[in-house]
Amino acid sequence: SILAAFEQRPGPLSLALLAELTGLHKSTILRLLVSLEDHGYVRRLSDGQYTVGPTLFRLGTIFEKSQTARDLIVGTLEALVAQGTESASFHVRDGMQRLCLYRVNSNHPTLDTVAAGKHLPLDRGAAGRVLRAGAGEAGAQMDQVRQTGLALSKGERDSACWALAAPVFGRDRVLLGAISLSGPKERFTKDSIARMSELLLDAARKCSANALSINESQLSRHGD
Repeated sequence: SILAAFEQRPGPLSLALLAELTGLHKSTILRLLVSLEDHGYVRRLSDGQYTVGPTLFRLGTIFEKSQTARDLIVGTLEALVAQGTESASFHVRDGMQRLCLYRVNSNHPTLDTVAAGKHLPLDRGAAGRVLRAGAGEAGAQMDQVRQTGLALSKGERDSACWALAAPVFGRDRVLLGAISLSGPKERFTKDSIARMSELLLDAARKCSANALSINESQLSRHGD
């Protein structure tokens, strides 16, 4: 909350303003600022105000270096949509949920409600099933996903939305996440499912082949 306050009000902030922006007591902020200052996340100026510290710049540099992973995945999603698929998303596991890390909307007039940065249930939806299967969860559905490399959900999370998903692997076959194609169920006809399944599997294989130098830590867990 303290670091986010500097996004709201760029520039040096006083203790009083930090309390106003965060809703925290001044005593709590002071205690936390000691740790933040010790680790370089904030700097205390001679006039008693605070500003961001050099550690954030260092982390920003690390983030920029990790963008090869972002470029690869987003490029894959864009290529799928360019071939006329439904909206493409990339999901990663985040505790007991899944996080939509990247999203490229299709050119169709109606879309589903998935957005980058949104948490979704891990136990519902095609992408969730792929992530669970990749974690070794037992069950016939999980075995089928591991065997075919594909999952299809029919209104599990949203009764009006269907989805397909496939896994993307990094080095040592570590599961990086799941690419999904999702949209209104009316457009998931037998022919469109077959066509999108072929495109999705091919895209996931190519993405995995190009992701061998990427590990899980290189993926931002906060989306865009």
